[in-house]
Amino acid sequence: MNYTQLTQRDMEHMLATIGVQRVDDLFAGIPPASRLNRSLDLPGPLTEIELLADLDRLARANRACDDAICFLGGGVYDHFIPTVVDELASQSEFVTAYTPYQAEAAQGALQAFYEYQTLICQLTGMDVSNASLYEGATAAAEAVLMARSITGRRRVVVSSAVHPDIRGVLATYLRELPMDLVVVETTGGRTSPEGLRGALGEETGAILIQTPNFFGCVESLDQLSAIAREAGAMVIASVDPISCGLLKRPGDLGADIVVGDGQPLGVPMSFGGPTLGFMACRRQFMRKLPGRVIGATRDRSGRRAFCLTLQTREQHIRRERATSNICTNQGLLALRAAIYLSAVGRGGLARVASLCLDKSHYAARRIADLDAFELRFKAPFFKEFVVRTTKDVPTVLDHCRKQGILAGVPLGRWYKDLSDSFIVAVTEKRTREEIHRLVEALDQA
Repeated sequence: MNYTQLTQRDMEHMLATIGVQRVDDLFAGIPPASRLNRSLDLPGPLTEIELLADLDRLARANRACDDAICFLGGGVYDHFIPTVVDELASQSEFVTAYTPYQAEAAQGALQAFYEYQTLICQLTGMDVSNASLYEGATAAAEAVLMARSITGRRRVVVSSAVHPDIRGVLATYLRELPMDLVVVETTGGRTSPEGLRGALGEETGAILIQTPNFFGCVESLDQLSAIAREAGAMVIASVDPISCGLLKRPGDLGADIVVGDGQPLGVPMSFGGPTLGFMACRRQFMRKLPGRVIGATRDRSGRRAFCLTLQTREQHIRRERATSNICTNQGLLALRAAIYLSAVGRGGLARVASLCLDKSHYAARRIADLDAFELRFKAPFFKEFVVRTTKDVPTVLDHCRKQGILAGVPLGRWYKDLSDSFIVAVTEKRTREEIHRLVEALDQA
């Protein structure tokens, strides 16, 4: 149909059919202040040469973390990526994230995912892992739905030290479900055990704890897990995978389900995404795990082979029996994580984690020595810490940015009582000289 030739009567009939009177009614959900209310101001046509030059100009306006000294954190981190990760992950046979519908014909891809699952289980101390989820926030939300399916209970208790974006995604997931989301406040940057105990009840199906948490503080996961056990609730731990190279694994501290964002495992920052979410659980919960689980078997000639053992998403089984509609489009990033973990090995991961710990504590001491700065919390931390200043936080960060230093992430966006504070993340890539430049820039701000 040529819509330019629609008559007024045709238009009125179409609008009446969908239950509105005017075209403007279609946009009623958009606040008036967010509407353009004028014609698009588009430039005239360009030649290919002009178009490419304009796109190049726009691209140069971006300032990537590679162009500055990066101390940004809050969920996405500037970790070193070995060259082998890019080399192997860019092989043509891997450059698709789509589900192989004749999966057993793709033995190479299945083996890669099987190795990924094995590495995630070793990393987290869990029995079973799926073959990745979208990213850390949806992995946490899927874990909550999984716990609800297992326990039949309708309440989840979440620490306020869990990343605000994770809590936001979880609230969106639960908005139309008969579930209650209870947020427990923190004390000294960590989840309050007393607050957690007071929030639990017979209807609590799970608690969600992030460690190290959004403030960088390491939670007492074993103590919090014991409190949850007393109420019969499951324990979901959201973790930084690099921290598992040094700290006790969450599976050894009482977690039933472990989730997190795999971005630190060989995935570029890429202006915030894409990343991948990992999820692992104890064996008894395997059939409630969303996504796919790859298993090892033997073919009829007795050779080692791999197959899709479980695929409980709605595309493969009856919709009412599906655990999730999570698909598989982060398979390529899961492959990167598997290559990274295989390349650095157990000892290498421990070394990376140790460097993060040592360098972040060195930076924290140097910053705390400045007159106008102090550490907000005294709790133990891994690679991130919160700095409080008597100076104006946006002004301080803007000054550092002009000096070529991305100094941190302001907390006032999420926590009004922390508007005088910002998060600093120090990875293994940061040098002593770069840390000194950060301290000098903060002092001069």
